Amino acid sequence: MEITFNFIKVFASALIALSPLLLVFATVIAMLGVIIGRIERWNMLDSVYFAFITATTVGYGDIRPNDSISKIVAILIALIGIVLTGILVAIGLYAVESAISGLRLSQ
Repeated sequence: MEITFNFIKVFASALIALSPLLLVFATVIAMLGVIIGRIERWNMLDSVYFAFITATTVGYGDIRPNDSISKIVAILIALIGIVLTGILVAIGLYAVESAISGLRLSQ
């Protein structure tokens, strides 16, 4: 159980430390989604939904842009989403490594 608590503590600390960067990426993704929504004449919910689905690279295909500029912005959303996901995975790996090495030191 100690390793789990260490992981959560390190993970939360790293998230807090990097929260400004993560919030900037999330805000940019949402804003780009709204821009696509205005170009494509989607409502706000569809725009944010599209940005989230594109940023996470899920891509259900139920909503997709038709305009060329919208498609370019969608690619940008996907690239930013990949970077954001990479940062979150790196935080998780750092927390796992720290929790495991902390366990080794205490034994």
